[in-house]
Amino acid sequence: MIERLRPAPGTYGYAGAIVAAQMTAQIGGFALPALLPTYMARWNLTATEAGWLVGVFFAAYVVMVPILLSLTDRVPARRIYLLGTGLTTLAHLGFALLADGFWSAMLFRILAGAGWAGTYMTGLRIISDPLEGTAQSRAVSWHAAGVGVSNAASFAVAGVVAALAGADAAFLIGGAASATAFAIALIIVREAPRRAEKPSRRLLDYRPVFRNRPALAWIAGYTVHTWEMAVVRGWAVTFFAVVIAWHGSPAWLPDPTMLFTLAGLAGVLVSITGNESAQRWGRSRIVLVAMSTAAALSLVAGWTAAISTPLAVIVIVLWNAAIYLDSSALTAGTVGAADKEHRGATMGLHSMCGYAGGSSGRHSPVCYSISWGAIPLPVGASRSAT
Repeated sequence: MIERLRPAPGTYGYAGAIVAAQMTAQIGGFALPALLPTYMARWNLTATEAGWLVGVFFAAYVVMVPILLSLTDRVPARRIYLLGTGLTTLAHLGFALLADGFWSAMLFRILAGAGWAGTYMTGLRIISDPLEGTAQSRAVSWHAAGVGVSNAASFAVAGVVAALAGADAAFLIGGAASATAFAIALIIVREAPRRAEKPSRRLLDYRPVFRNRPALAWIAGYTVHTWEMAVVRGWAVTFFAVVIAWHGSPAWLPDPTMLFTLAGLAGVLVSITGNESAQRWGRSRIVLVAMSTAAALSLVAGWTAAISTPLAVIVIVLWNAAIYLDSSALTAGTVGAADKEHRGATMGLHSMCGYAGGSSGRHSPVCYSISWGAIPLPVGASRSAT
């Protein structure tokens, strides 16, 4: 019976099932940021403690992702994915049912970060391993789109559920959703056969990855990409609010939070378009256009605040779109350039550097124009790979 439910690896049904699992696994991902004022009041948290509860998720991810992704070069990725979704389920349910203050909440946030480390890029590997070329790149794009939509929906789901049944119910829903992801993987993903040969390197030996110059260049480009994206995500709503307070807002303009939520959803579509365009006109060309445009817009964005609200909104939305344009293309570049026997380690380094760049970007407005420095990296990678 189970075999009949299992689409073959590499098919649309298989990729669709894994994307669906990724989306359900991430439904509870941003419940805490969305409901942070509620928990700050309930537990009498300081702003610093609240910041730790949000930030420790990303810290746990950065620490665990190179370990868990490297393990996928040695054991079936299915096992790591089940571990990741299992930890995510326990983290959300524990937060809802057992957390009663800063330290217990911190424990479950660490579990959530470790769980996402075993889920996000591992799911991408499960999708991409059976594919090559254009099909692989397209799968990377749809995977990123699914996770992006789920990230955006996470805020709305948490807010709606909390309004109807309380904040803890939002984490219960997140736990149930990630348990669904666990069940999908358990049913759909086949256990890959064991390799006869022994691993050619130690678990965290990244020397083969650092010798792969095309992959390393795509990783460097992705790091700067996430750095810049984090700046826009972290400051755009505040920027909109300041400009509106200064100049006023047209009646047709949504409030700052809704405005940037819509910009984020539009960015998902832009990301898919960018990756499809990369198949037609070349990945390095699309990345060059995206990074050059983003860099140019970053240099003028701040000055628009002194002119008018509509102009400031247009420039920030266009800047956000330019950032998203090469998002899937950069990840697809890393996956495509990775040696198959070191793909887990390569993807782990890619994700670790990306999240580290994003984490530092949240506190670094100076990187508004940093994308100029990233332009030669993926372009050089593409040329050296050909």
